[in-house]
Amino acid sequence: MMRDTVRKFAQEQIAPLVKKMDEEQKIDEGLVKALFDNGLMGIQAPEEYGGSASNFMVSVLTVEEISKVDAGVAIPVDIHSTLMIPLIKRLGTKAQKDKYLPRLAQDTVGSFALSETSSGSDAFGMQTTAKKDGNHFILNGSKCWISNSDIADIFIVFVNADPSKGYKGITAFIVERDTEGFTIGKKEQKLGLRSSGTCQLHFDNCRVPEENILGEFGQGYKYAAGYLNEGRVGIAAQMVGIAQGTLDATIPYLLERKQFGKDLFSFQGMQHQIARISTQIEAARLLTYNACRLVESGDSFLKEAAMAKFFASEIAQETTIKCIDWMGGVGFTKDFPQEKFYRDVKVGSIYEGTTNIQLNTIAKAIRKEYES
Repeated sequence: MMRDTVRKFAQEQIAPLVKKMDEEQKIDEGLVKALFDNGLMGIQAPEEYGGSASNFMVSVLTVEEISKVDAGVAIPVDIHSTLMIPLIKRLGTKAQKDKYLPRLAQDTVGSFALSETSSGSDAFGMQTTAKKDGNHFILNGSKCWISNSDIADIFIVFVNADPSKGYKGITAFIVERDTEGFTIGKKEQKLGLRSSGTCQLHFDNCRVPEENILGEFGQGYKYAAGYLNEGRVGIAAQMVGIAQGTLDATIPYLLERKQFGKDLFSFQGMQHQIARISTQIEAARLLTYNACRLVESGDSFLKEAAMAKFFASEIAQETTIKCIDWMGGVGFTKDFPQEKFYRDVKVGSIYEGTTNIQLNTIAKAIRKEYES
């Protein structure tokens, strides 16, 4: 099964590099190549473009398994599987598909650039603009919090190409790293997910061919909103992976550590906590898989994706805190992985839609159901 293959890959090729990548704040170059060589970056790309032609569920399972070892390494896989490849596969022209899908599936990292300093939860309040100049557009502005940007060569960038229309002027462009006027800026010094690079992007009279518009002019707001909903299912899977990975790293210690003549797992107070956390992780997993099922069936999944992302991020945070508590003093050191899981998990309630935004989405969906 694909899950078993990914689990073996994570244990054998990712696990030995986790501490090094966390300290150096960069994913190992050889590991990036291994992700491509093992087909993990082209899961949903069609076979004719060098991909695996697998489905969304395979992407979710892959993200979950990798996150059990290092959630930062799961980020490029998730971005390719839920954003880059699906966007170009469904919206791209034949020329765009022929040019970019083989690269994204086989050897080139992609990045999704939406956020700005002034547009976080209000993603459509962006200030970066594109002005038409003949058969090109001139991009000016900046992006921030852009994952994969330190190693990516292909970017899907959302800018406002007609500010007079408000968010309806937002348009998606494919921009390559070596485009004149485009530079990668400051790399953020993050609390967690440090193996995943997060940088600023700067556009200074950056000339992008009109043929690089992805989809329709002025429809970028629809694409961003729609595909980020799928992305939230990926983040839920990442959070489930972190929670399960932390628990898996902690239970063996509880079975070995003796106090008052018994292993820690034997105490009823500990057993009840473990049972509760394990049940919550399984509930988060099932919420995530259900959202995935709805994505694949073509049914509405807005509410379910928000529920999965909200609940999984909450439970993952609770799990990492509990596991450090159960480990005692050693859980507070870098000699054990719990502290890294604890740092990695915090962003789950922030990126790709904060917890409050998820709750708003859930509440609106519930109201609509009862009013219809």
